[in-house]
Amino acid sequence: MASNYDYILAKHEDNGGMPLMQHLKSVADAAVVIAQHGGLDEKLARKGAILHDIGKVSPLFQRTLKHGYIHQPGFVFRHEIASLLFISLFPDEERPALIDMIVAHHKSISHDVSGKGILDLDGDINSFKRHADKFEEWSPIALAILEELGIKTHSIDLDEAKQNYEFVIDYCEKRPLNVSMWKGVLMAADHYASVLEEKAEDSLHKLFITPNLSFYNRTHHLYPLSFVDANDARKHTLVTAPTGAGKTDFLLRRCKGRVFYTLPFQASINAMYDRIRNDLKGTDAQVHLLHAASSLKVREHDVEERILQHHLGASVKVLTPHQMASIVFGIKGFEAMLLDFKGCDVILDEIHTYASETQAIVLKIIEILKSIGCRIHVGTATMPSVLYNKILDMLGGKSEVYEVTLPDEILYTFNRHIIHKVEDIESCAVIIKSSVEDNKKLLIVCNQVKRAQQLYDEICINYPNVAKMLIHSRFKRGDRANLETALKECYNSASNACIVISTQVVEVSLDISFDVMITESAPIDALIQRFGRINRKRTDETIGKYKDIYVIQPTEDKKDALPYDIDVLKKSFDALPDDALLEEKNLQTLIDVVYPDSKFMNLDFSGVVFKNGIWMIKELCHHAKSALLEVLDINSATCIRESDKDYYMKNPLDRIMLEIPVSYKSISHKGLAQIESGSMPFVIPDKAYDNEKGLLIDLAKPELITSKKLSI
Repeated sequence: MASNYDYILAKHEDNGGMPLMQHLKSVADAAVVIAQHGGLDEKLARKGAILHDIGKVSPLFQRTLKHGYIHQPGFVFRHEIASLLFISLFPDEERPALIDMIVAHHKSISHDVSGKGILDLDGDINSFKRHADKFEEWSPIALAILEELGIKTHSIDLDEAKQNYEFVIDYCEKRPLNVSMWKGVLMAADHYASVLEEKAEDSLHKLFITPNLSFYNRTHHLYPLSFVDANDARKHTLVTAPTGAGKTDFLLRRCKGRVFYTLPFQASINAMYDRIRNDLKGTDAQVHLLHAASSLKVREHDVEERILQHHLGASVKVLTPHQMASIVFGIKGFEAMLLDFKGCDVILDEIHTYASETQAIVLKIIEILKSIGCRIHVGTATMPSVLYNKILDMLGGKSEVYEVTLPDEILYTFNRHIIHKVEDIESCAVIIKSSVEDNKKLLIVCNQVKRAQQLYDEICINYPNVAKMLIHSRFKRGDRANLETALKECYNSASNACIVISTQVVEVSLDISFDVMITESAPIDALIQRFGRINRKRTDETIGKYKDIYVIQPTEDKKDALPYDIDVLKKSFDALPDDALLEEKNLQTLIDVVYPDSKFMNLDFSGVVFKNGIWMIKELCHHAKSALLEVLDINSATCIRESDKDYYMKNPLDRIMLEIPVSYKSISHKGLAQIESGSMPFVIPDKAYDNEKGLLIDLAKPELITSKKLSI
């Protein structure tokens, strides 16, 4: 849409210099679609979207978009504040929604991490003067743009602008504890339009499509859940069944709307994304993957699709609970996420596998999702009764929850493992040797990356001619994706002997089926998940056939037991049979022996913003991400090799493939430099990364950096 005002920009010249007019129209079109989904006034959404960036007309902002502009220390101009100087163009009853959409779409209104929220800046008596600088000169241009976009205007002088500013300040100061869906609408629309640019309008038809899930109305005698009726009138679901019983299909058959499917690990959600995408390829359903490496996973698809992975409105979105945790802690953008989830079906698969902190967060997520009308479906192969009953109670009890289990005579057909207890990994040398000689596929699982790397070194020395692989979370994401593909396509179907050494990343929903396992002790529920990677393929021929699993006695050292509690490891090891069949019908008893009572964290631990059905955060505010990272010790940081730095800086779309996920605690104290772009990765020496072994954390030292001075 050509305009006389195309010289007024919304984006920097170096990034294409999009005209403001075009950006406002794109955001408005997106806001209408998003508001319609959220049950909000579409006309009001359009008005707010058109107004939200009009403050960018100010010469103070326009100069920042010019090539060569150098930011002036201490200079603060928030274009959204300048936009609100025009709020008197709208009727009194429309102003609250419009302010909600505009005032905090970049910054929390107060106590913002940067100190630049509108109430933070109002302490400076010059704040209004700065944002209204030369107002009489630029406001006519702003008004003309608004008129061209369908907003009825009148001339606004400096006094009226000052009254508007004071009205907004007063409104913000009086905000109660609550959450604003209007803020969510604008943030989602602005992000969508900003990233997709000229493709935004053409992609709107892909948002909020209810998927056709009729594919899953299939039956097969090997999958007993396929014969269980999914059309129960109760809103929520709790299904307990062994791996391979058809749980995924059943959970999807329970869904009536858009679907969010959550699983614990990157490998498991990658596999589920591939599966659902392939299942629904003949429909118009938009299947997205949400995790740090999602754009890497869909590299084979077009750029638009890679971008859309992180936006709202997918028909099916596959993710981990860590991506959902922002709604628990009120992290920036949580209002948009709430809007996306509203009224949808949410599948929580294998939630018992999480550490206690994450488990408590998942329970809080259930509480929040239930409050916004979601239908919640929980699937598990193993869950402590105390956790099961907690979830059942939270979802409204038996009158609201469809509970599904399988009878003992069917569970008997899922028996597939003989458990053997062994003293240590050294005592498994004969087992490894015989597995290789018998051309078996051997999976060895360690609880810590460092131990897995050490064992891999030993295997390389002892079995130089045997196919082998090490897989864990601390590889470059590009390398990790290749390893996952090789694991499923090569090692999984190998006819000759192979040895795969891994960490917990193989536990859930990774579709591999090996012949023999050696594993370190883990909590009983995690062990049962690991066991599911052995003798996994269920056929008429494999029913009644058993394969061997060797479980190593727990350590006596609490540090070596990490990331698990040493007492839980000992209880789990003691509960297992020895040189005997592990029976599916007895799993619940074993789990309840290990977890006889609740050990959940207090659901109202520090930082939680939803308590007892009430939002406990000031409306139009959000918290810094650190509130979440303080609770979760997850791979919350990234690093890159020194030799990858230049490519990382010059190729934004390819950055993800170079990043190595790592916990912030393990890397932040090492004194390494950080890049101020992308995910702000720490720069490690090349010696600290091996293509076969991944990140070598002990070598991540600044003195091993070869550059005399790392330029960042």
